Amino acid sequence: MAFLKRLHAEFGDSVTLLAVHTSYGHRLLPREDVVPTLTKFARDYAKLPCPVALDVSGDLARAWQIEGTPHWLAFAPGGALIRSVYGSQDNAQTRLQYLLEEWTGRREGVD
Repeated sequence: MAFLKRLHAEFGDSVTLLAVHTSYGHRLLPREDVVPTLTKFARDYAKLPCPVALDVSGDLARAWQIEGTPHWLAFAPGGALIRSVYGSQDNAQTRLQYLLEEWTGRREGVD
């Protein structure tokens, strides 16, 4: 989550990041069983600087072609989707960072 906080600090003035937590492809749990745990994690533990969408039904995943959790959506000002990135592994994080650098014309550590 430090990665997401760093990206938000560096690029949050140019793009909106949305983290998606979905049950798509997994055992469906009632929303009331998921919300308290996800809220506590996102707000109290991870202290995420961006919104987290909870997709219990899988409707969001199908509409946005989300592959699983975690999934990151990056939006341009005005709401147009720039890119959708799946995963928390290094290669997914690198792809998201490069995308944001390309979109904003910035490179890490260079203004």
